[in-house]
Amino acid sequence: MILKELRISRHFSQEQLAQMSGLNVRTIQRIESGHNASIESLKCLSAALDVDISTLNQEKFMIDKSSDNWSRLPFLVKCWFALNFLNTKPTRRSTVRIEVVSHISGFIFCCLGLISPAALEGGLIMLALAYLFQLLKWQGDKYAIWYDTAPN
Repeated sequence: MILKELRISRHFSQEQLAQMSGLNVRTIQRIESGHNASIESLKCLSAALDVDISTLNQEKFMIDKSSDNWSRLPFLVKCWFALNFLNTKPTRRSTVRIEVVSHISGFIFCCLGLISPAALEGGLIMLALAYLFQLLKWQGDKYAIWYDTAPN
Protein backbone atom coordinates (compact mmCIF):
# COMPACT_ATOMS: atom_id res chain seq x y z
CA MET A 1 0.00 0.00 0.00
CA ILE A 2 1.28 3.45 -0.87
CA LEU A 3 -0.35 5.41 1.94
CA LYS A 4 2.93 6.71 3.36
CA GLU A 5 4.19 7.91 -0.02
CA LEU A 6 0.87 9.67 -0.76
CA ARG A 7 0.91 11.31 2.67
CA ILE A 8 4.49 12.52 2.23
CA SER A 9 3.85 13.81 -1.29
CA ARG A 10 1.04 15.97 0.09
CA HIS A 11 3.18 17.25 3.00
CA PHE A 12 0.91 15.74 5.67
CA SER A 13 2.09 14.39 8.99
CA GLN A 14 0.46 11.25 10.35
CA GLU A 15 -1.38 13.43 12.87
CA GLN A 16 -2.72 15.73 10.16
CA LEU A 17 -3.91 12.80 8.05
CA ALA A 18 -5.55 11.24 11.10
CA GLN A 19 -7.42 14.45 11.83
CA MET A 20 -8.49 14.90 8.20
CA SER A 21 -9.65 11.30 7.83
CA GLY A 22 -11.21 10.91 11.26
CA LEU A 23 -9.00 7.91 12.03
CA ASN A 24 -6.69 7.29 14.94
CA VAL A 25 -2.99 8.06 14.45
CA ARG A 26 -2.18 4.51 15.56
CA THR A 27 -4.45 3.17 12.77
CA ILE A 28 -2.51 5.17 10.18
CA GLN A 29 0.79 3.94 11.64
CA ARG A 30 -0.39 0.34 11.44
CA ILE A 31 -1.55 0.71 7.84
CA GLU A 32 1.72 2.40 6.83
CA SER A 33 3.71 -0.41 8.44
CA GLY A 34 1.99 -2.96 6.20
CA HIS A 35 -1.06 -4.17 8.12
CA ASN A 36 -4.35 -4.59 6.28
CA ALA A 37 -6.87 -1.78 6.43
CA SER A 38 -10.62 -2.16 6.71
CA ILE A 39 -12.77 -0.90 3.86
CA GLU A 40 -14.08 1.87 6.14
CA SER A 41 -10.54 3.04 6.88
CA LEU A 42 -9.69 2.96 3.17
CA LYS A 43 -12.78 5.05 2.38
CA CYS A 44 -11.81 7.64 5.01
CA LEU A 45 -8.22 7.80 3.77
CA SER A 46 -9.19 8.00 0.11
CA ALA A 47 -11.55 10.89 0.89
CA ALA A 48 -8.91 12.73 2.92
CA LEU A 49 -6.21 12.25 0.25
CA ASP A 50 -8.64 12.79 -2.66
CA VAL A 51 -7.70 9.53 -4.41
CA ASP A 52 -9.52 6.33 -5.34
CA ILE A 53 -9.39 3.31 -3.06
CA SER A 54 -7.70 1.43 -5.91
CA THR A 55 -4.91 4.02 -5.85
CA LEU A 56 -4.37 3.39 -2.14
CA ASN A 57 -4.07 -0.35 -2.78
CA GLN A 58 -1.27 0.06 -5.34
CA GLU A 59 2.03 -1.53 -4.37
CA LYS A 60 4.27 1.04 -6.02
CA PHE A 61 4.02 4.80 -5.86
CA MET A 62 4.65 6.83 -8.99
CA ILE A 63 4.71 10.54 -8.22
CA ASP A 64 3.68 12.96 -10.94
CA LYS A 65 6.77 15.13 -11.31
CA SER A 66 4.80 17.84 -13.07
CA SER A 67 2.41 18.28 -10.12
CA ASP A 68 2.46 21.14 -7.64
CA ASN A 69 3.07 18.68 -4.79
CA TRP A 70 6.33 17.53 -6.36
CA SER A 71 7.55 21.05 -7.10
CA ARG A 72 6.93 22.12 -3.48
CA LEU A 73 9.01 19.28 -2.00
CA PRO A 74 12.48 20.31 -0.81
CA PHE A 75 15.36 19.11 -2.96
CA LEU A 76 16.66 16.76 -0.28
CA VAL A 77 13.30 14.98 0.03
CA LYS A 78 13.27 14.56 -3.76
CA CYS A 79 16.70 12.91 -3.42
CA TRP A 80 15.26 10.47 -0.88
CA PHE A 81 12.49 9.62 -3.36
CA ALA A 82 15.21 8.99 -5.97
CA LEU A 83 16.95 6.63 -3.53
CA ASN A 84 13.63 4.87 -3.00
CA PHE A 85 13.40 4.44 -6.77
CA LEU A 86 16.74 2.62 -6.60
CA ASN A 87 15.10 0.18 -4.15
CA THR A 88 16.86 1.53 -1.09
CA LYS A 89 14.68 2.52 1.80
CA PRO A 90 15.87 5.58 3.73
CA THR A 91 16.09 4.75 7.42
CA ARG A 92 16.88 7.11 10.24
CA ARG A 93 19.21 4.56 11.76
CA SER A 94 21.42 4.33 8.66
CA THR A 95 21.44 8.13 8.33
CA VAL A 96 22.59 8.54 11.94
CA ARG A 97 25.24 5.86 11.43
CA ILE A 98 26.67 7.61 8.35
CA GLU A 99 26.57 10.96 10.14
CA VAL A 100 28.53 9.63 13.16
CA VAL A 101 31.11 7.80 11.04
CA SER A 102 31.61 10.90 8.89
CA HIS A 103 32.09 13.12 11.96
CA ILE A 104 34.61 10.74 13.54
CA SER A 105 36.61 10.13 10.37
CA GLY A 106 36.47 13.85 9.49
CA PHE A 107 37.88 14.76 12.90
CA ILE A 108 40.63 12.13 12.61
CA PHE A 109 41.61 13.28 9.13
CA CYS A 110 41.63 16.93 10.23
CA CYS A 111 44.03 15.98 13.04
CA LEU A 112 46.19 14.18 10.47
CA GLY A 113 46.09 17.43 8.50
CA LEU A 114 48.86 18.67 10.79
CA ILE A 115 51.09 16.21 8.93
CA SER A 116 49.57 16.16 5.45
CA PRO A 117 47.52 18.87 3.68
CA ALA A 118 45.71 16.17 1.70
CA ALA A 119 44.44 14.62 4.93
CA LEU A 120 43.10 18.01 6.02
CA GLU A 121 41.18 18.35 2.76
CA GLY A 122 39.76 14.84 3.17
CA GLY A 123 38.78 15.65 6.75
CA LEU A 124 36.95 18.78 5.70
CA ILE A 125 35.09 16.82 3.02
CA MET A 126 34.10 14.18 5.58
CA LEU A 127 32.87 16.87 8.00
CA ALA A 128 30.84 18.48 5.20
CA LEU A 129 29.34 15.07 4.44
CA ALA A 130 28.47 14.63 8.12
CA TYR A 131 26.61 17.95 8.15
CA LEU A 132 24.83 17.03 4.93
CA PHE A 133 23.55 13.86 6.58
CA GLN A 134 22.56 15.85 9.65
CA LEU A 135 20.46 18.03 7.33
CA LEU A 136 19.00 14.93 5.66
CA LYS A 137 18.10 13.54 9.09
CA TRP A 138 16.33 16.79 9.98
CA GLN A 139 14.41 16.77 6.68
CA GLY A 140 13.51 13.11 7.17
CA ASP A 141 12.13 13.88 10.62
CA LYS A 142 10.24 16.89 9.32
CA TYR A 143 8.55 14.99 6.48
CA ALA A 144 8.43 11.59 8.24
CA ILE A 145 9.95 9.64 5.35
CA TRP A 146 11.70 6.99 7.43
CA TYR A 147 11.01 3.33 6.85
CA ASP A 148 12.11 2.37 10.34
CA THR A 149 9.55 3.28 12.96
CA ALA A 150 11.49 4.28 16.07
CA PRO A 151 13.84 7.28 15.90
CA ASN A 152 17.29 6.79 17.46
